[in-house]
Amino acid sequence: MHWILIAAIGAVVGYLGGLFGKGGAAIATPFLALIGVPAIVAVASPLPATVPGTLVAFSRYRKGGFANRRVIGWSVACGVPATVVGALLTRWVAGGTLVTVTDVVIVCLGLRVLLHRNRTIGAAPDADPDPSSVRLATIAIAVGLLAGLLANSGGFLLVPLYLAVLSLPIKSALASSLAVASLLAVPGTIVHASLGHIDWRIAIVFGLASIPLSSLGARTALAMNAGRLERIYGAGLVVLGVGLLALG
Repeated sequence: MHWILIAAIGAVVGYLGGLFGKGGAAIATPFLALIGVPAIVAVASPLPATVPGTLVAFSRYRKGGFANRRVIGWSVACGVPATVVGALLTRWVAGGTLVTVTDVVIVCLGLRVLLHRNRTIGAAPDADPDPSSVRLATIAIAVGLLAGLLANSGGFLLVPLYLAVLSLPIKSALASSLAVASLLAVPGTIVHASLGHIDWRIAIVFGLASIPLSSLGARTALAMNAGRLERIYGAGLVVLGVGLLALG
């Protein structure tokens, strides 16, 4: 039953990851902890498991022409080193307060998306805005540090920040987030594996269950009207943030 529950969590997280443009490790952690997985293992084990599904979901967006190469390039160049630093800081920085602050930020960003719809919401992929390098670097470093500290790929913050700060269209934000999240998960995985935080049995079961559902989630998002998708995304962030706060 324990492994069936882990597979079920992997499937649900995979679908939500493809739908909402994120790796899903942040969502997986509280649910794995609820079924009895030790806290540090619940934090770190989903990280490598989300990489294959995230890449599969990204490939669907890339084929549709929604990947913003400049945003992805800057996010990876600045985010990867920041993720390594964040992961190393877990030896000295308590994660509890950071998790609570992050959940509050998720709620606020969700409300921001709901109340202030993106003006480029209906734009074609080639109509993406051209954000400044300073904004791109700032977002990437902040998300990378949190991704390393919280042992996730950062996707839960990338999309709302791409929407709110960079004014990307929703599907471009989702595509770029998936690409960046899959790469930010790699250095975090290496560091946490070296610290002995990952149970590879959980990672394998979780990952195998999440891959097909990640693709389905991405297909669902691509088929939606952009306005409806952004409203669902904003509401989903609010529900996620409130739910994680309630779970403590």
